[in-house]
Amino acid sequence: MKKRIVPLLKYLIFLGIGVFLIWWSLHHIPKEKWGEFKRSLQTANYYLIIPVFLILSASHMVRALRWKVLMQPMGYHPRISNTFFAVMIGYLANLAVPRLGEVLKCTILARYEKVPAEKLVGTIVAERAVDVLSLAIIFLLAMITQYDVVGEYGSQLLKQLFENSTGHFSWIRVAVVIGILAAIVVAIRIWFRQFSHLQVVILAKKILKGIWEGLLSIRNLQRKWAFLAYTATIWILYIGGTWIGFMATEGTTGLGMQHALSALAFASIGMIITPGGIGAYAYFIAAVLEKNNIPFEIGFANGTLQWFAQFIIVLLVGSLCLILLPLYNKKKTHESS
Repeated sequence: MKKRIVPLLKYLIFLGIGVFLIWWSLHHIPKEKWGEFKRSLQTANYYLIIPVFLILSASHMVRALRWKVLMQPMGYHPRISNTFFAVMIGYLANLAVPRLGEVLKCTILARYEKVPAEKLVGTIVAERAVDVLSLAIIFLLAMITQYDVVGEYGSQLLKQLFENSTGHFSWIRVAVVIGILAAIVVAIRIWFRQFSHLQVVILAKKILKGIWEGLLSIRNLQRKWAFLAYTATIWILYIGGTWIGFMATEGTTGLGMQHALSALAFASIGMIITPGGIGAYAYFIAAVLEKNNIPFEIGFANGTLQWFAQFIIVLLVGSLCLILLPLYNKKKTHESS
Protein backbone atom coordinates (compact mmCIF):
# COMPACT_ATOMS: atom_id res chain seq x y z
CA MET A 1 0.00 0.00 0.00
CA LYS A 2 2.82 2.39 0.93
CA LYS A 3 4.53 1.78 -2.42
CA ARG A 4 1.38 2.96 -4.16
CA ILE A 5 0.59 5.91 -1.90
CA VAL A 6 4.03 7.58 -2.02
CA PRO A 7 4.25 7.81 -5.86
CA LEU A 8 0.62 8.99 -5.95
CA LEU A 9 1.34 11.73 -3.40
CA LYS A 10 4.45 12.82 -5.34
CA TYR A 11 2.42 12.96 -8.54
CA LEU A 12 -0.37 14.98 -6.90
CA ILE A 13 2.16 17.41 -5.42
CA PHE A 14 3.91 18.08 -8.73
CA LEU A 15 0.58 18.20 -10.56
CA GLY A 16 -0.55 20.70 -7.95
CA ILE A 17 2.52 22.81 -8.71
CA GLY A 18 1.58 22.77 -12.41
CA VAL A 19 -2.03 23.76 -11.70
CA PHE A 20 -0.81 26.50 -9.34
CA LEU A 21 1.49 27.90 -12.06
CA ILE A 22 -1.43 27.95 -14.50
CA TRP A 23 -3.52 29.84 -11.94
CA TRP A 24 -0.62 32.15 -11.08
CA SER A 25 0.08 32.88 -14.75
CA LEU A 26 -3.55 33.72 -15.48
CA HIS A 27 -3.75 35.75 -12.26
CA HIS A 28 -0.57 37.58 -13.35
CA ILE A 29 -2.35 38.89 -16.46
CA PRO A 30 -4.02 42.26 -15.70
CA LYS A 31 -7.74 42.45 -16.44
CA GLU A 32 -7.19 45.06 -19.15
CA LYS A 33 -4.72 42.67 -20.89
CA TRP A 34 -7.06 39.68 -21.08
CA GLY A 35 -8.19 40.83 -24.51
CA GLU A 36 -4.62 40.59 -25.85
CA PHE A 37 -4.21 37.10 -24.38
CA LYS A 38 -7.43 35.86 -26.00
CA ARG A 39 -6.62 37.59 -29.29
CA SER A 40 -3.17 35.93 -29.38
CA LEU A 41 -4.84 32.52 -29.14
CA GLN A 42 -7.61 33.37 -31.60
CA THR A 43 -5.30 34.81 -34.28
CA ALA A 44 -2.53 32.22 -33.87
CA ASN A 45 -1.27 30.40 -36.94
CA TYR A 46 -2.21 26.85 -35.95
CA TYR A 47 -0.84 25.47 -39.23
CA LEU A 48 2.63 25.94 -37.76
CA ILE A 49 1.86 23.01 -35.46
CA ILE A 50 2.53 20.79 -38.49
CA PRO A 51 6.25 21.65 -38.92
CA VAL A 52 6.69 21.67 -35.13
CA PHE A 53 5.02 18.24 -35.06
CA LEU A 54 7.46 16.92 -37.67
CA ILE A 55 10.53 18.48 -36.02
CA LEU A 56 9.76 17.18 -32.55
CA SER A 57 8.78 13.74 -33.89
CA ALA A 58 12.16 13.67 -35.65
CA SER A 59 13.86 14.52 -32.33
CA HIS A 60 12.16 11.53 -30.71
CA MET A 61 13.38 9.28 -33.53
CA VAL A 62 16.93 10.60 -33.10
CA ARG A 63 16.63 9.94 -29.36
CA ALA A 64 15.74 6.32 -30.16
CA LEU A 65 18.79 6.06 -32.45
CA ARG A 66 21.01 7.49 -29.70
CA TRP A 67 19.62 5.03 -27.15
CA LYS A 68 20.41 2.18 -29.51
CA VAL A 69 24.03 3.36 -29.76
CA LEU A 70 24.28 3.15 -25.94
CA MET A 71 23.23 -0.51 -25.99
CA GLN A 72 25.78 -1.64 -28.58
CA PRO A 73 28.82 -1.88 -26.23
CA MET A 74 26.82 -4.35 -24.10
CA GLY A 75 26.22 -6.52 -27.16
CA TYR A 76 22.57 -5.66 -27.74
CA HIS A 77 21.19 -4.49 -31.09
CA PRO A 78 17.42 -3.93 -30.81
CA ARG A 79 15.39 -3.03 -33.86
CA ILE A 80 14.98 0.71 -34.31
CA SER A 81 11.20 0.28 -34.66
CA ASN A 82 10.82 -1.26 -31.20
CA THR A 83 13.27 1.26 -29.75
CA PHE A 84 11.22 4.15 -31.14
CA PHE A 85 7.98 2.55 -29.93
CA ALA A 86 9.49 2.23 -26.44
CA VAL A 87 10.64 5.87 -26.40
CA MET A 88 7.22 7.23 -27.41
CA ILE A 89 5.27 4.94 -25.07
CA GLY A 90 7.61 6.09 -22.31
CA TYR A 91 6.77 9.72 -23.05
CA LEU A 92 3.08 8.83 -23.07
CA ALA A 93 3.37 7.16 -19.66
CA ASN A 94 5.18 10.20 -18.25
CA LEU A 95 2.07 12.29 -18.97
CA ALA A 96 0.24 10.18 -16.41
CA VAL A 97 2.98 9.48 -13.85
CA PRO A 98 6.39 11.22 -13.95
CA ARG A 99 9.36 8.84 -14.41
CA LEU A 100 7.03 5.89 -15.05
CA GLY A 101 8.00 6.13 -18.71
CA GLU A 102 11.66 5.41 -17.94
CA VAL A 103 10.71 2.11 -16.32
CA LEU A 104 8.23 1.26 -19.06
CA LYS A 105 10.81 1.87 -21.81
CA CYS A 106 13.12 -0.68 -20.23
CA THR A 107 10.42 -3.31 -19.72
CA ILE A 108 9.18 -2.96 -23.31
CA LEU A 109 12.61 -3.62 -24.82
CA ALA A 110 13.26 -6.34 -22.24
CA ARG A 111 10.12 -8.09 -23.43
CA TYR A 112 10.36 -7.64 -27.19
CA GLU A 113 14.13 -7.48 -27.73
CA LYS A 114 15.37 -9.71 -24.88
CA VAL A 115 17.58 -6.98 -23.41
CA PRO A 116 18.04 -7.25 -19.59
CA ALA A 117 15.97 -4.48 -18.01
CA GLU A 118 18.52 -3.78 -15.27
CA LYS A 119 21.18 -3.00 -17.88
CA LEU A 120 18.80 -0.73 -19.75
CA VAL A 121 18.29 1.24 -16.55
CA GLY A 122 21.98 2.12 -16.75
CA THR A 123 21.58 3.48 -20.28
CA ILE A 124 18.64 5.61 -19.12
CA VAL A 125 20.78 7.06 -16.33
CA ALA A 126 23.56 7.70 -18.86
CA GLU A 127 21.09 9.43 -21.19
CA ARG A 128 19.80 11.64 -18.41
CA ALA A 129 23.35 12.56 -17.39
CA VAL A 130 24.09 13.59 -20.98
CA ASP A 131 20.81 15.52 -21.18
CA VAL A 132 21.67 17.44 -18.00
CA LEU A 133 25.08 18.30 -19.46
CA SER A 134 23.43 19.33 -22.73
CA LEU A 135 20.95 21.54 -20.88
CA ALA A 136 23.88 23.16 -19.06
CA ILE A 137 25.44 23.91 -22.45
CA ILE A 138 22.13 25.40 -23.63
CA PHE A 139 22.13 27.63 -20.54
CA LEU A 140 25.73 28.63 -21.26
CA LEU A 141 24.88 29.55 -24.86
CA ALA A 142 21.83 31.45 -23.64
CA MET A 143 24.01 33.31 -21.14
CA ILE A 144 26.44 34.24 -23.91
CA THR A 145 23.77 35.42 -26.33
CA GLN A 146 21.38 36.93 -23.76
CA TYR A 147 23.35 37.53 -20.60
CA ASP A 148 21.19 40.44 -19.45
CA VAL A 149 18.02 38.33 -19.71
CA VAL A 150 19.14 34.88 -18.54
CA GLY A 151 21.47 36.19 -15.85
CA GLU A 152 18.83 38.46 -14.34
CA TYR A 153 16.05 35.87 -14.42
CA GLY A 154 18.30 33.09 -13.09
CA SER A 155 19.47 35.24 -10.19
CA GLN A 156 15.85 36.04 -9.31
CA LEU A 157 14.98 32.34 -9.17
CA LEU A 158 17.97 31.58 -6.91
CA LYS A 159 17.02 34.44 -4.61
CA GLN A 160 13.49 33.10 -4.29
CA LEU A 161 14.86 29.63 -3.51
CA PHE A 162 17.47 30.58 -0.91
CA GLU A 163 16.14 33.80 0.61
CA ASN A 164 14.39 33.73 3.98
CA SER A 165 11.21 35.58 4.93
CA THR A 166 13.15 38.81 5.51
CA GLY A 167 14.56 38.78 1.97
CA HIS A 168 18.13 37.89 2.96
CA PHE A 169 20.24 34.97 1.74
CA SER A 170 19.73 32.02 4.07
CA TRP A 171 22.69 29.75 4.79
CA ILE A 172 20.30 27.68 6.91
CA ARG A 173 18.35 26.68 3.79
CA VAL A 174 21.57 25.69 2.02
CA ALA A 175 22.69 23.69 5.06
CA VAL A 176 19.32 21.92 5.26
CA VAL A 177 19.53 20.83 1.62
CA ILE A 178 23.12 19.59 2.02
CA GLY A 179 22.21 17.85 5.29
CA ILE A 180 19.28 16.02 3.73
CA LEU A 181 21.40 14.82 0.81
CA ALA A 182 24.19 13.66 3.15
CA ALA A 183 21.70 11.84 5.40
CA ILE A 184 20.25 9.99 2.42
CA VAL A 185 23.71 8.87 1.28
CA VAL A 186 24.65 7.66 4.80
CA ALA A 187 21.31 5.86 5.24
CA ILE A 188 21.75 4.02 1.93
CA ARG A 189 25.29 2.93 2.84
CA ILE A 190 24.16 1.60 6.23
CA TRP A 191 21.18 -0.16 4.68
CA PHE A 192 23.37 -1.94 2.12
CA ARG A 193 25.92 -2.95 4.75
CA GLN A 194 23.55 -4.17 7.48
CA PHE A 195 20.96 -5.90 5.30
CA SER A 196 23.09 -7.33 2.52
CA HIS A 197 21.47 -10.76 2.98
CA LEU A 198 17.95 -9.57 2.15
CA GLN A 199 16.54 -10.34 -1.29
CA VAL A 200 15.56 -6.72 -1.88
CA VAL A 201 19.14 -5.58 -1.22
CA ILE A 202 20.52 -8.25 -3.53
CA LEU A 203 18.08 -7.07 -6.23
CA ALA A 204 19.07 -3.43 -5.62
CA LYS A 205 22.75 -4.31 -6.01
CA LYS A 206 21.95 -6.12 -9.24
CA ILE A 207 20.16 -3.02 -10.53
CA LEU A 208 23.04 -0.75 -9.45
CA LYS A 209 25.49 -3.03 -11.22
CA GLY A 210 23.39 -2.70 -14.37
CA ILE A 211 23.35 1.07 -13.94
CA TRP A 212 27.14 1.10 -13.62
CA GLU A 213 27.50 -0.96 -16.80
CA GLY A 214 25.19 1.45 -18.56
CA LEU A 215 27.29 4.43 -17.46
CA LEU A 216 30.46 2.67 -18.60
CA SER A 217 28.82 2.12 -21.97
CA ILE A 218 29.44 5.81 -22.74
CA ARG A 219 33.18 5.35 -22.25
CA ASN A 220 33.18 2.18 -24.33
CA LEU A 221 30.99 3.44 -27.14
CA GLN A 222 31.87 2.00 -30.53
CA ARG A 223 30.31 5.01 -32.26
CA LYS A 224 31.21 7.98 -30.06
CA TRP A 225 30.86 10.52 -32.85
CA ALA A 226 27.43 9.17 -33.78
CA PHE A 227 26.35 9.50 -30.15
CA LEU A 228 27.57 13.10 -30.00
CA ALA A 229 25.98 13.90 -33.37
CA TYR A 230 22.64 12.44 -32.26
CA THR A 231 22.80 14.43 -29.01
CA ALA A 232 23.55 17.68 -30.85
CA THR A 233 20.78 16.96 -33.38
CA ILE A 234 18.20 16.40 -30.62
CA TRP A 235 18.86 19.81 -29.08
CA ILE A 236 19.14 21.59 -32.42
CA LEU A 237 15.69 20.24 -33.27
CA TYR A 238 14.37 21.42 -29.89
CA ILE A 239 15.73 24.91 -30.55
CA GLY A 240 14.34 24.92 -34.09
CA GLY A 241 10.92 23.77 -32.89
CA THR A 242 10.84 26.54 -30.27
CA TRP A 243 11.89 29.16 -32.81
CA ILE A 244 9.23 28.11 -35.33
CA GLY A 245 6.72 28.07 -32.47
CA PHE A 246 7.41 31.78 -31.92
CA MET A 247 5.99 32.44 -35.38
CA ALA A 248 2.58 31.16 -34.33
CA THR A 249 1.47 34.25 -32.39
CA GLU A 250 1.54 37.97 -33.07
CA GLY A 251 4.05 39.69 -30.85
CA THR A 252 6.51 36.79 -30.81
CA THR A 253 7.01 36.55 -34.57
CA GLY A 254 10.44 37.86 -35.39
CA LEU A 255 12.15 36.58 -32.26
CA GLY A 256 15.54 35.05 -33.07
CA MET A 257 17.45 31.90 -32.21
CA GLN A 258 18.95 33.58 -29.15
CA HIS A 259 15.44 34.02 -27.75
CA ALA A 260 14.67 30.38 -28.54
CA LEU A 261 17.80 29.35 -26.61
CA SER A 262 16.85 31.25 -23.46
CA ALA A 263 13.19 30.15 -23.66
CA LEU A 264 14.16 26.50 -24.19
CA ALA A 265 16.66 26.60 -21.31
CA PHE A 266 14.05 27.59 -18.71
CA ALA A 267 11.10 25.77 -20.33
CA SER A 268 13.11 22.52 -20.08
CA ILE A 269 13.14 22.99 -16.31
CA GLY A 270 9.38 23.31 -16.51
CA MET A 271 9.20 19.92 -18.24
CA ILE A 272 11.10 18.43 -15.30
CA ILE A 273 9.26 19.87 -12.31
CA THR A 274 5.65 19.19 -13.36
CA PRO A 275 3.98 16.20 -15.13
CA GLY A 276 4.45 16.77 -18.85
CA GLY A 277 5.45 20.38 -18.14
CA ILE A 278 1.83 21.36 -17.42
CA GLY A 279 1.68 24.98 -16.33
CA ALA A 280 5.42 25.34 -15.80
CA TYR A 281 6.44 25.15 -19.49
CA ALA A 282 4.21 28.02 -20.58
CA TYR A 283 4.96 30.03 -17.44
CA PHE A 284 8.74 29.89 -17.92
CA ILE A 285 8.48 30.84 -21.60
CA ALA A 286 6.27 33.80 -20.69
CA ALA A 287 8.59 34.87 -17.85
CA VAL A 288 11.70 34.74 -20.06
CA LEU A 289 10.04 36.50 -22.99
CA GLU A 290 8.80 39.19 -20.61
CA LYS A 291 12.47 39.99 -19.95
CA ASN A 292 12.73 40.51 -23.73
CA ASN A 293 9.97 43.15 -23.57
CA ILE A 294 7.27 40.74 -24.75
CA PRO A 295 4.07 41.26 -22.68
CA PHE A 296 3.51 38.37 -20.26
CA GLU A 297 0.05 37.60 -21.64
CA ILE A 298 1.40 37.21 -25.20
CA GLY A 299 4.33 35.08 -24.02
CA PHE A 300 2.00 32.89 -21.98
CA ALA A 301 -0.32 32.43 -24.97
CA ASN A 302 2.66 31.40 -27.11
CA GLY A 303 4.04 29.12 -24.40
CA THR A 304 0.64 27.49 -23.99
CA LEU A 305 0.46 26.76 -27.73
CA GLN A 306 4.00 25.36 -27.77
CA TRP A 307 3.25 23.13 -24.78
CA PHE A 308 -0.02 21.99 -26.37
CA ALA A 309 1.80 21.05 -29.59
CA GLN A 310 4.23 18.86 -27.65
CA PHE A 311 1.38 17.34 -25.65
CA ILE A 312 -0.54 16.44 -28.82
CA ILE A 313 2.58 14.89 -30.39
CA VAL A 314 3.19 12.64 -27.39
CA LEU A 315 -0.50 11.79 -27.06
CA LEU A 316 -1.07 10.93 -30.74
CA VAL A 317 2.28 9.33 -31.65
CA GLY A 318 2.60 7.61 -28.26
CA SER A 319 -0.91 6.14 -28.52
CA LEU A 320 -0.23 5.01 -32.10
CA CYS A 321 3.01 3.32 -30.99
CA LEU A 322 1.14 1.63 -28.14
CA ILE A 323 -1.24 0.12 -30.71
CA LEU A 324 1.45 -0.77 -33.26
CA LEU A 325 3.92 -2.36 -30.81
CA PRO A 326 2.13 -5.71 -30.33
CA LEU A 327 0.91 -5.79 -33.95
CA TYR A 328 4.40 -5.21 -35.36
CA ASN A 329 6.01 -7.82 -33.13
CA LYS A 330 3.25 -10.33 -33.79
CA LYS A 331 3.90 -9.92 -37.52
CA LYS A 332 7.67 -10.39 -37.00
CA THR A 333 7.04 -13.51 -34.92
CA HIS A 334 4.95 -15.06 -37.70
CA GLU A 335 7.58 -14.20 -40.31
CA SER A 336 10.38 -15.82 -38.30
CA SER A 337 8.40 -19.00 -37.56
